[in-house]
Amino acid sequence: MQSRLLYDIIGLALFAGVILFGVPALFGYDGFELNTFSRYLSLAIVSMALALSWGTAGLLNLGQAATFGMGSYAMAMHLKLKASGDNLPDFMSWNNVEALPLIWAPFHSLTFTLLAGLLIPAAVGGLIAIFMFRARIAGVFVAVITLAFLVAFQLVVIEQQGLTGGQNGLTGLAPLVLFGWSVDIYSLSFYYLVGACLMIALVFGLYLTHSKFGLILRAIREDSERTRYFGYNVANYQTIIFSISAGLAGWAGMLYALVLEFASPTYMSVSFSLAIVIWCAVGGRESVLAAAVGAILVNLAEGRLSDVFVEGWHLLLGVLFLMVVMFMPRGIYGVIVDAGRAMRRKPVSKKEAQPFETSLNPKRES
Repeated sequence: MQSRLLYDIIGLALFAGVILFGVPALFGYDGFELNTFSRYLSLAIVSMALALSWGTAGLLNLGQAATFGMGSYAMAMHLKLKASGDNLPDFMSWNNVEALPLIWAPFHSLTFTLLAGLLIPAAVGGLIAIFMFRARIAGVFVAVITLAFLVAFQLVVIEQQGLTGGQNGLTGLAPLVLFGWSVDIYSLSFYYLVGACLMIALVFGLYLTHSKFGLILRAIREDSERTRYFGYNVANYQTIIFSISAGLAGWAGMLYALVLEFASPTYMSVSFSLAIVIWCAVGGRESVLAAAVGAILVNLAEGRLSDVFVEGWHLLLGVLFLMVVMFMPRGIYGVIVDAGRAMRRKPVSKKEAQPFETSLNPKRES
């Protein structure tokens, strides 16, 4: 356990060096590339959030995009109000809304927005978790229920055009002003802001997975009934980690809305939620750091393949995913762990390999 923690700390240090120093040194002050990598880093947070619930506790959440979308809409609502000033947001006027809805009013405050982007997804995830885990729902049924919630939530967002902008989402957002600093999303300082958020999320995730809390979650993943017999309230532990994962997804959604300067129902689509699962699986769901790396690598591959192969890049990416599932079922993390174990394995000497031959032939020892 201690050696695994040491390896994770070393891996995090190397990862932080590449993200915080390597990428800026490679691209310099190219605003477009920095903004693109900021998007990758925000998506890495939602991938590592899924690894907390799926890899640590064995709870596959196919509705992770819903809580991600809640965070993005929370940030977009604040920035839309800033852009509108004292007037109603433009899309509300187009939908004959005469007064600012009460649900929008608190988002004038940045403090409320930041708390809402974290706590609302966490609360929603907690409510869903209470419903599922108090009834001892497990396995594929967790995936089905969360997927159904995702589809229903996306439909509600699309239909409520006067509140959410409908299919078009929220566009025309003002820049974020943070402690008097007007955030330029194409600047190096903004890249470091997103990178710092990712590092904080990873440190928090590693702390959870290596604590006694994480140990109990892994025990629940392996055998929930046996863990329950030891006196642990399995439903409470599952609810807590499910809620934490949802809150982190909301945090990633807020950053994503800043990077792209809009919020859209496409953030809550089934395809996007499945993409999060793929990122996590490619990196390795057993490690929050590996899941974050998987998100960055897959999205980087998507961007580069789409530039080179305009038509067939989806096919190439599909082949890549198929290869990972077939030959690396535990993702990149599993390959590294297996390679490390093979290197540490003590080679067997000829004498150890044939212990009975010498006992039957004592003359050979002389």
